[in-house]
Amino acid sequence: MTNQILVFFGVVFAAVFILMIGITVPVFGERKQIEKRLRRRIGHLSESNRHQSPQSLLRQKYLKKLSPLERQLESLPVIEQLSRLLEQAGHNKLAYRFVLYSMVFASAVGTLLWVLSNIIWVGLAAGVIMLIMPFIKLRYDRLKRVEAFEEQLPEALDLMTHSLQAGHPFNECIQLVSEEFPDPVGKEFGLAYADLNYGNDLRWALLGLLERIPSITLVAFVTSILIQKETGGNLAEVLKNISAVIRGRFRFHRKVKTLSAEGRLSAWVLTLVPFVLFGIIWLTTPDYIAVLTGTPEGQKLVMYGLGGILLGILWMRKLLNIEV
Repeated sequence: MTNQILVFFGVVFAAVFILMIGITVPVFGERKQIEKRLRRRIGHLSESNRHQSPQSLLRQKYLKKLSPLERQLESLPVIEQLSRLLEQAGHNKLAYRFVLYSMVFASAVGTLLWVLSNIIWVGLAAGVIMLIMPFIKLRYDRLKRVEAFEEQLPEALDLMTHSLQAGHPFNECIQLVSEEFPDPVGKEFGLAYADLNYGNDLRWALLGLLERIPSITLVAFVTSILIQKETGGNLAEVLKNISAVIRGRFRFHRKVKTLSAEGRLSAWVLTLVPFVLFGIIWLTTPDYIAVLTGTPEGQKLVMYGLGGILLGILWMRKLLNIEV
């Protein structure tokens, strides 16, 4: 009976994990071709700085405080990518420690469940899930932070527009945004202003901002600013037009989200029905469900069923992820 309870809670935990992967995704995506074209334009604008990457002041501060061994670990290619992801998510953590803590926690949970259930696949599955979940949570935090930045950006652009019309230089407009707005816009524009104070040019500061906030909206903003600095023109009018475009884009996104609400609700129902039925049968006729959870063949069927549910969720995600 204990094994059945552990298997049941393991299946429920797997259901929550699968839902986090498949359902909690943005309803709309970016047109990848448009994003690639804009990023190529940014690449052409930053050719003069190709010999160095726009590394944030925050990461430079971290690296200076580390021991030589820690600095080598943080310089590994995979760890560098994870450090960038942590920074984009707004977490002030060292990447190698994040990986180490995740591995230790996953190993402890997997070993504990293996000892309690005496079923090796339960321990392995729990260990793998607990190892992956922190990274899924990290990407989710990054997504939410980018979305919060994009929601605050039109108001920040309006403030910069009024400041420019009042006669303030562009650098002071960036400082004003960093002082008046909360995280993430205030913090990121503050780092950009700190880049300018350290002697870097505007191009470098904006490319660093784009490195920390991977947003197609910000790509368009940075592109417009850099082109305006080279060709001239009314910068206040440019920012005003960008703000209007971003607001219209968000209105369209909300409309798409409303129209796709029925499909997302159907995805939740179709995903939860198998687990609800499993729980009802387990509570009403535990001897019947024991054939499924207490035999090797039944356990294989459970794994196959979870795999099929995962494929179904990924397919529903593809249907709901509308590119605009």
